[in-house]
Amino acid sequence: MSIAPAATSPLLQVNDLSLHYQTRQGEARAVDGVSFALQPNEAMVVLGESGCGKSSLARALLRLLPRNVAHYSGAVHFEGRDLMPLGEEDFRATVRWQRMSMVMQAAMNALNPVVRVREQVAEPLRIHSQWSREKALARVRETFGLVGLAPDVLDRYPFELSGGMRQRVVLAMALVTAPPLVILDEPTSALDVLTQAAIINVLKRIKREQDISFILITHDVATSSEIADRVALMYAGQIVECSPARDFFHAPRHPYAQLLMASVPRLRQPEAPGAIPGTPPSLLALPSGCRFADRCPQRFARCDQPPPTFHLDGSTVRCWRFAPEGAP
Repeated sequence: MSIAPAATSPLLQVNDLSLHYQTRQGEARAVDGVSFALQPNEAMVVLGESGCGKSSLARALLRLLPRNVAHYSGAVHFEGRDLMPLGEEDFRATVRWQRMSMVMQAAMNALNPVVRVREQVAEPLRIHSQWSREKALARVRETFGLVGLAPDVLDRYPFELSGGMRQRVVLAMALVTAPPLVILDEPTSALDVLTQAAIINVLKRIKREQDISFILITHDVATSSEIADRVALMYAGQIVECSPARDFFHAPRHPYAQLLMASVPRLRQPEAPGAIPGTPPSLLALPSGCRFADRCPQRFARCDQPPPTFHLDGSTVRCWRFAPEGAP
């Protein structure tokens, strides 16, 4: 089901987006009917266990698709423009990295080890915007200052930098063309706690000063709470809850969200953190009803049917317990 229209025009509107992969074992439904809206200057965090489809959602939005795609469909409207009818060349020239960019997982893998970082960060400007080398490098210096990198880093190679510095370099690469939307896929997963906090603080400052929207993909609840305006919780290829951050972290609605928040350690918490029983279903053999039903302590007979998405006071929840009175 599609998300109800917001009071202001969304920057990004996604409706019924699907991305399935063909494997030797069958078709893996990594993104399966995902819908959400992202407002201008909003940070949306996509949470979920490993393998739930978070990274595939990012790749579906940017059309960074592997060769084994079995099914790719849905509606993606960005800045009021329908992106799905665009050909690959038009999408590459006018959308990818111009208006929507991405910070990949594992910064070292995203950088060429034998090319100085200044050339790598300048590359989107040279290719997409046809800037001269001098003009592009001036913008790179400006962007390095934005992410907290000293000018002398420009002349270094990636292997000469620490993990936190490399992460700032790939963030600069995503920001150098000044896109209104940046997607970050696990940007702090390989960093120590202090460096994670520093990167999150950089993102908060950039969002505040540059009027940029973020989609932050992570499985780290604590880190995500620092920047999130809205939280989308994914499970087995679907968004099961999408709520304002203040509601999600303090009063989650979906049973999976409740168990997830109960598993997070807290200071001065008298009881030990809980655990979510069982394991997620395989994307190759998804259940016909609610995909969380086998692990859900609130399961009842209706869960044998696939639940639609229900709209509740600014949130959406995919759970039969929130069906209106008398709903079929």
